[in-house]
Amino acid sequence: MNWEQLLSLKRFGDTAKRLRKDQDETRLGFEVDYDRIIFSDNFRSLQDKTQVVPLSKTDFVHTRLTHSLEVSVVARSLGRIVGKQLIDKYPELKEKGYQANDFGAIVAAAALSHDIGNPPFGHSGEKAIGEYFKTGNGQQYKSQLTAKQWQDLIDFEGNANGFKILTESRDGVEGGLRLSYATLGAFMKYPKESLPKKLTNHIVDKKYGVFQSEIDAFKDVAKELGLSKLRNDDHLAFNRHPLAFLVEAADDICYTIIDFEDGINLGLIDESYALEYLINLVRNTINSEKYHQLKTKKDRLSYLRALAIGNLINEAVDVFIANEKAILNGEFHVSLLDKCKYEAQINDIIKISVDKIYKSKEVIEKEVAGYKIISDLLDVFINAINNSYTNTASNYDKLILQLLPEKFQKIDGNLYDRIFSACSFVSTISDGYAILIHKKIKGEVA
Repeated sequence: MNWEQLLSLKRFGDTAKRLRKDQDETRLGFEVDYDRIIFSDNFRSLQDKTQVVPLSKTDFVHTRLTHSLEVSVVARSLGRIVGKQLIDKYPELKEKGYQANDFGAIVAAAALSHDIGNPPFGHSGEKAIGEYFKTGNGQQYKSQLTAKQWQDLIDFEGNANGFKILTESRDGVEGGLRLSYATLGAFMKYPKESLPKKLTNHIVDKKYGVFQSEIDAFKDVAKELGLSKLRNDDHLAFNRHPLAFLVEAADDICYTIIDFEDGINLGLIDESYALEYLINLVRNTINSEKYHQLKTKKDRLSYLRALAIGNLINEAVDVFIANEKAILNGEFHVSLLDKCKYEAQINDIIKISVDKIYKSKEVIEKEVAGYKIISDLLDVFINAINNSYTNTASNYDKLILQLLPEKFQKIDGNLYDRIFSACSFVSTISDGYAILIHKKIKGEVA
């Protein structure tokens, strides 16, 4: 893989190459990507989607929206710092018009959209959709689908759904948001299809990043960017775009530190106990005199959080630059933070978050509710769509279809696409709207 190709400004439908030196510096293509994501309705729905504590009504706990914005800020810093070093290393990029901030813009846009495909109710929402097909009423469709189509459903993946949202064409809107291919490449943390599942311990095999419905777009992006094949077989799997490692690092940094902070603010983690773990990340940079002058828990946490994020940014950059050649050659198989000197401290913090936050009673109770809500919604919408296709729709089915936005109302002859119309709708709605619409289909009229 080579940087010039990886930094492609091409968008879906382009017939001519977009040259960096011809770009309008006041409206750079990579920055346009960020703007298009910000103004998309799918991004706005993240304001009412769970990050840590589902449906929390407190004013300090993060939603998917605030988390995504924070990840994009960290990602921009990572990209700019790495970009500066790469521009110095490869002067031919500068000659073609590329600048250090281009890397920051690409990584920031990709990071901004990294959770755009996540269903309501956090990661349990993904599992709930998968369980509906694996063990629920959705089992009936297995014999009518290919192995890969079925795997897409029983192992529903927010990353693949995000790629679908960003690239899916519909009448009058070709190529989805029409983002640059560089940003799409950086977005794809797991550039492979759903089968084979977890074939190796390679980072790309951890999950998957494309549904069968977007395979053509996926191939197009991979070819344009020159992504190298992960394996020589008939299954689609590529090595990551190098900047995807920075997107992942930004996400890892934010959820490690900020989820932990939320747990402290919620009282799920004892402050004195938690601060000890944060201090372990910043011992070399903390100003003890300044720290002890801070009188409130919020101020102490904010100070340690800022230092910890800064330290981890510098660590991620160092690991990336040290392994840049291996990354370009597809020979780097783990996340950046797995190779940093703070790996043990990070793992300690994550373990506490799992025990005290993700397994807390409040989280478990509301995730259980999410399973039931998502299952019921899939049931009524898939039935209504399929019955409409076979001209057996009841009046109730017809009313249910009217609840779908226009873009989901097109009844396709392909069963996989019909099922995914329902899955796509359910995955894009917010936690609050999922609860509201579930009450309505159950006859609980406010």
